[in-house]
Amino acid sequence: MVEETGIKESKTDWKRLLNYQWIVKNFLFFLFLSMLAVIYIYNGHYADKTIRNINTVNKELDELNYEFKTLKSEVMFRSKQSELLKAVEPYGLKELTTPPVILSDSAIKFPENQH
Repeated sequence: MVEETGIKESKTDWKRLLNYQWIVKNFLFFLFLSMLAVIYIYNGHYADKTIRNINTVNKELDELNYEFKTLKSEVMFRSKQSELLKAVEPYGLKELTTPPVILSDSAIKFPENQH
């Protein structure tokens, strides 16, 4: 009989805790916990979206970096003297074999140490 009263007492304890007045009294607390859960879920989704955007931008940055290096090496190759000669040959231009002539005006006086 003691066990039966113990079981009945535990059932009445739960009934006492879950009565209408207790739920109404703690409604704001439950609402607060619900809002925290929603904010926590939103924060997780926002973090995932941000990580995906960062990865996309990093891939795009890598592609642009490779393109820059490719174009830079191509420009460096084309600016070599031998490649420039090949490029301007159809226009009839040739490499200068004699040193350039310095033109000077006799009226202008240059300092002695500068040529």
